[in-house]
Amino acid sequence: MPNHTIAAAQQFLGFTLGGLEYGLDYAAVQELKVFSALERFSNDGEIIGGVALSRGVIMPVVDLRVAFSAEFSVPDPGTDVIVVRVLAGVVGVVVERITGVVRLRPEQVVPLPGARADADYLIGLGMAKGRRMVLIDIERLMSVAPAEPRQVA
Repeated sequence: MPNHTIAAAQQFLGFTLGGLEYGLDYAAVQELKVFSALERFSNDGEIIGGVALSRGVIMPVVDLRVAFSAEFSVPDPGTDVIVVRVLAGVVGVVVERITGVVRLRPEQVVPLPGARADADYLIGLGMAKGRRMVLIDIERLMSVAPAEPRQVA
């Protein structure tokens, strides 16, 4: 099962994608930006939205709106971008809307029902003050290899 646990109280940055609320470890967050504040010099693809420059750092921009909802739309200037630091470097993550920081204790995180075995980036379901948040391990998510292309016979 792909679910993990958290060992101690942890802060998660909440954001929305496709009508659901998600959270990632706040310790991985370098900064929050709006899409229009990024100096983009390449804009290709859907999930990998090209590369951008922020504070002198060149970073890939990943559109989680596409990855999690399978719908592509060009981000409007006010779309939120979470700049995270992972082992591979700095990455800009495009989300619909940032909802704030939530502190969760281990007993507030339960296994995510119906999670696929290959989705090891899912930590579980965080529940606090009437909110439900799908918790993702941003490090694992950013290291997931893309699916192999299908062969046409």
